[in-house]
Amino acid sequence: MEAYREKVEYENPLLSLKIFRPHRTDNLYIKWHYHREVELLLVVSGELHVLVEDEQHHIGPGDMVLIGSNQLHCDRSLTRNLDYYVLQFDLDKFFDASTMPYLRYFSETQRPLSRLNYIFREQPDVRAEIADCVKRIFEEAAARSIGYELAVNILLKRILLLLLRNDNRRMLEELDSFDLQRLKPVFDYVEANLTGRIQVDQVCRLANMSYYYFVKFFKKAVGLSFTEYVNFRKIKWAERILLTEDRSISEIGEMIGIPNMAHFYKMFKRYNDCSPKAYQKRMLSRSKTNEGV
Repeated sequence: MEAYREKVEYENPLLSLKIFRPHRTDNLYIKWHYHREVELLLVVSGELHVLVEDEQHHIGPGDMVLIGSNQLHCDRSLTRNLDYYVLQFDLDKFFDASTMPYLRYFSETQRPLSRLNYIFREQPDVRAEIADCVKRIFEEAAARSIGYELAVNILLKRILLLLLRNDNRRMLEELDSFDLQRLKPVFDYVEANLTGRIQVDQVCRLANMSYYYFVKFFKKAVGLSFTEYVNFRKIKWAERILLTEDRSISEIGEMIGIPNMAHFYKMFKRYNDCSPKAYQKRMLSRSKTNEGV
């Protein structure tokens, strides 16, 4: 059976996240699909059968399932009254300069995040705490009180922290804290020089490594190549400028050190599946809609 790619539409330009609470009244089958967002399903009442690639999960009230980025999955409601939460979020967007090294734990280069579902089965206290975070994210997103974006961001990071600290089977890749400290001058240099060209030879001197050792060390420690990391930081900055300043696209390209418009558009589309202008229009229009709610 052919699978389809689901396009997740975010409800707020400041949060790369969507949360909703469906109510299903029949044995509806959701066919195989995937999306780049990580997904958490939390059942309130009823029963749900979820297939995640080669895994099967039969979950009831209080149970949850974690689905990794781009993992094929489908599900079927097993009762005529299914009430559950769906939380979808783009992991990359919730990591900033200070927490970026921890993205490596969740990069899914060796194992999909669905392998962490054993935590919910074996540690009910952790499952309950994560379930509480999901419910509070839903409440914050529904109420949209002042500062709710901060609250949602904190709660989402709390979920990631709970998964990281309770992964007793070491499904997530372990990162030596010494590696983080050794790369700190590199992260600082990148943040201070996003407006221009990042000199790799200067970065190697800061890390006190040869070029060939540095590129391997960085990839292993962070989960991204150094070039991918720099581009990621530049595009993240471009997103912020698009939403907060009145600048032309060419000006923004200059500001983030990518004056070649063709290259800027290519890089931006890689991370956002659209052009900078389309991203700006879409996000700002949603922001205005949210303000009117």
